[in-house]
Amino acid sequence: METSRFLEALFQGRASDAFRFFGAQLSGEGVMFRVYAPAARCVKVIGTFNDWSGDQFCMHRTDDGIFELWVEGIKEWTLYQYQIETAEGQWLTKSDPFGFYHELRPKQASIVCDLNYDWHDQSWMAARTKNKDKAMSIYELHLGSWRKRNFYEWMTYPEIAAQLIPYMKFFGFTHVELMPLNEYPFDGSWGYQATGWFSVTSRYGTPKQFMDFVDQLHQAGLGVILDVVPSHFVKDAHGLLNFDGSALYEYPIASDAYTEWGTAYFNYSSEYVRSFMISSMAFWCKLYHVDGLRMDAISNLIYWGNEKSRGENTEALYFMKRMNYQLALEFPAVMLIAEDSSDYQGVTLPTIDGGLGFDYKWDLGWMNDTLSYFELDPVYRSGAHHKLTFSMAYFYTESFILPLSHDEVVHGKKAIIDKMWGSYEQKFAQVKLLYMYMMAHPGKKLNFMGNEIAHFREWDENKEMDWFLLDYPKHQMFQRFFRDLNQVYDYYPALHYDLNHADFTWLDPDNSKDAIYTFSRQHGTDVLVCVFNMLDRGYEHYRIGVPRLGRYIEIMNSQKDIYDGCNMLNYSPVDAQELPHERSLYSMEIAIAPFSAQYFLLNLDDETVDV
Repeated sequence: METSRFLEALFQGRASDAFRFFGAQLSGEGVMFRVYAPAARCVKVIGTFNDWSGDQFCMHRTDDGIFELWVEGIKEWTLYQYQIETAEGQWLTKSDPFGFYHELRPKQASIVCDLNYDWHDQSWMAARTKNKDKAMSIYELHLGSWRKRNFYEWMTYPEIAAQLIPYMKFFGFTHVELMPLNEYPFDGSWGYQATGWFSVTSRYGTPKQFMDFVDQLHQAGLGVILDVVPSHFVKDAHGLLNFDGSALYEYPIASDAYTEWGTAYFNYSSEYVRSFMISSMAFWCKLYHVDGLRMDAISNLIYWGNEKSRGENTEALYFMKRMNYQLALEFPAVMLIAEDSSDYQGVTLPTIDGGLGFDYKWDLGWMNDTLSYFELDPVYRSGAHHKLTFSMAYFYTESFILPLSHDEVVHGKKAIIDKMWGSYEQKFAQVKLLYMYMMAHPGKKLNFMGNEIAHFREWDENKEMDWFLLDYPKHQMFQRFFRDLNQVYDYYPALHYDLNHADFTWLDPDNSKDAIYTFSRQHGTDVLVCVFNMLDRGYEHYRIGVPRLGRYIEIMNSQKDIYDGCNMLNYSPVDAQELPHERSLYSMEIAIAPFSAQYFLLNLDDETVDV
């Protein structure tokens, strides 16, 4: 690394490789320690190598406010921290902002660590894309509570990989999204309140074990998305807050500095902070080979304090554009995903066109509207009919992921299946209906762990999933349903190709009386008609519009007996007729079960006519 060129980029807010300069750089027979602390009078390195006494280990200060010291004889796994004397003469003990590994809470020391690893995922890395034209069914995972060794012990990265890979392959998931794995002090924050921006958490093992975890998933054909938090950090004394006695990382004005979660916002008017965070994002892509970064709480960066009335945070907006532009150049196949609850326009528009440059945005509006609809007593669903049609009015303004995430199954919100209106039996029928609607709706898919087995208990980060549910036939059949649905979504391009507005057509979006929705998805020679009955009322003969003449074959029905349904199916192919219905020139008559979803495939072996 050419130091002068790096420092120029660092203080211009465009360095993406600061992790190769700062921190504890292990080399040969010792370590070069570097830390940025421009307001400090003095910085010392303390650790196990000097009995935590820094009197003889004062770091040299450069003209740029960087402190550095070469220490001979230090080996990997050595513990260390920095003692920082502020301008007022106060001494602070801080963990390394660029530490590559840290002690498990409540301990706070950084750990010297070698991050060299021999990767075996070259084929995956060469072929991966942003998946715009591919199926993407994401399994969101909290590593500490998916499975546990016992009530008290987490499983390690190798132990999780051994079970997770066959599990994901069985269900047909394409990617795992890992809730934050940067080091963090409080278990209950789930990793969203971090201290280690370059440090994988020691809860589940070592950095190289996590590298091997990613490597194994890639070799199995599975992608890895990592949750990261660019907006804020914890205020714990050993962390970034008041790092050198000044507001080095946070905003200097209290009204701008602190968040609703009791954390501190990064000050994105600082070019150094911009380089720090761009380097953190690049670090996970470069050293850990992650395939996507899901960035939390983007609305808190778009608007001051996530309050639109306070106006846009232009400094943070500029940072996001620069970060996404640089990451896209350096890692063109890595997906940049925004968790954004605002209505800000252009989140997934390229930066060259004035957008923020993300590749995907979570569609939280779709999630809220859909779940609130399914919570309603069917008596009231006719009045809320357009909750399920509204999303398509804006869908093609951004590139969306449809999330049923961890946020929806905690804090009294109930598990997804338990949100469904009605009795135990009706909940199962409707949650299958929900998932077939989700998979047919344009957009990539994300489900939190447990959704795939109809988990009834709310998520608790201290407990593993209720795997005993799979001893019960209803959950076994739901598991089969979810697996089959993922396979259908993956197999038919019409269901996962989301780029062309013309490939989605409402056949009947206005049938509020019967609460039946019908639309078609098509791509190339793939034509599917999707039917959703939101009431507990079935029909032996029901006419629906179709986009073409031809013979339609029912390929999936949520009420099939193998999915614990009533088996009211369309056993024989159904011929469309030249009989206009609603918006369509053609129509056909089908059987529709209560609380059911159906996919019909147009058999193109027969002669067809375009609309």
